[in-house]
Amino acid sequence: MIHASRNQQLRFAICLTLLATAGLLLAGRTSFAADADIPHLEAAAERGNLSQEVQLASAYVKGNGVAQDMTRAAYWFQKAAEGGDPAAQNEIGFLYMTGSGVPADSTQAFHWYQLSAASGLVQAKVNLALLYFWGDGVRQDIPLAAQLFQDAVSKGDGTAATYLGNMYYFGHGVVQDKATAEKWFVTGVKMHDPIAAFNLGLLNSGKDDHARDLPKAARLLRRSASAGFVPAMYSLGVLAERHPELAQSSQEAGTLLTAAARAGSWKASVALGMLARDSANPVEAYYHFQVAALQGGDEAKALVANDLRKLSASLTAQQVAMQIAAASGWFAEHPSALAFVYKDGEGWKQFLASPLTAEDHNLRAGRALSLPPA
Repeated sequence: MIHASRNQQLRFAICLTLLATAGLLLAGRTSFAADADIPHLEAAAERGNLSQEVQLASAYVKGNGVAQDMTRAAYWFQKAAEGGDPAAQNEIGFLYMTGSGVPADSTQAFHWYQLSAASGLVQAKVNLALLYFWGDGVRQDIPLAAQLFQDAVSKGDGTAATYLGNMYYFGHGVVQDKATAEKWFVTGVKMHDPIAAFNLGLLNSGKDDHARDLPKAARLLRRSASAGFVPAMYSLGVLAERHPELAQSSQEAGTLLTAAARAGSWKASVALGMLARDSANPVEAYYHFQVAALQGGDEAKALVANDLRKLSASLTAQQVAMQIAAASGWFAEHPSALAFVYKDGEGWKQFLASPLTAEDHNLRAGRALSLPPA
């Protein structure tokens, strides 16, 4: 989301939540993953086949049929981009923006986004708008960024509508107008943007004196969570736990919170710890609180410190040691938080820069990240 300060703008920028470089492999596979013929792809790519170059780069991003290798992915995206492929130009622009597989270079990112957008790729226009918004790689021009977002919306891009909603919600570059922000979020929802659905769901849950409509909030959050957006899983899990009448089943809250925690949401781990604690399961509670402390850093540690201290007094030293080891072992294998989790079998296409909000009921500064389109 958008705030006025430069520091918050940088948090809003594309950052190293790139799936491959951070090891954030989504639970999904490319459409060719099961039958990938890497030697054939390499041979065709070496002959200059643009489509095969893009497919090979995608395979390296996801580690499908080859070892995950962002340097090789960047190499093949660059080759295809130089050959004039608009999607590859958008991809290599993103990699230059994040410094993934290539040195970070916002000027190069701007160059490739501009070429891709000129070819008509709507996602590249959104990414280009982001650079104008930040003034990264180009002189800052927020009115132009807003115009590019609106152009993208006119071509059906819901992500651009969400960014416009963010701008009006926080009054960045425009007069703050939360009613207009909500209209843009509604537009984003109509265009199937999961983050717009998340934002609108939070508003309907009673955010900022907005009229409270919990059934509507649940529907919107469920829509976002179904698209794989992890913060929506957490928020809907909390809502379903507090209001069981809104849940689709008695297991929904626990299932959603578990999925969000496994994706790296420390607040979901805290919620699971609280549920276990209140269900008189101190061992499980200690484990979840310990995971949360590892996932959320100092903020999480401060929040769970009292519970960990009290629980440790009721457990044996061996039980405490076992849960610390278990939590540490799990976190070592899952050190990074995911923004999206996709169901197995769903196809991955190209990178897309998209806004990421906070995990809790706050519409505050977020980040953009690489993610497969919903």
